[in-house]
Amino acid sequence: MLLKKEHIEIHFFEFKELDPKENYGQVYIRTNDIEVLYQSMLDNNHNIHPSGHLQTKPWGQKEFSMLDPDNNLLTFGQSM
Repeated sequence: MLLKKEHIEIHFFEFKELDPKENYGQVYIRTNDIEVLYQSMLDNNHNIHPSGHLQTKPWGQKEFSMLDPDNNLLTFGQSM
């Protein structure tokens, strides 16, 4: 499956043999207003990764992370 809006595309692939407990997939999503996005996730009771709360990283990104139902790590970031 492919989702496309303006200049952004996200591709999804079926992986029937995936064991979610052994999954190490990651997606990095950039945003321009990370604090609003983070607060929206909290307001809607989305589970933030225990070590992924919003923080400024040494590499100049403000980031937070969460896991999707298949244990893919979703990291959201904004350049500082």
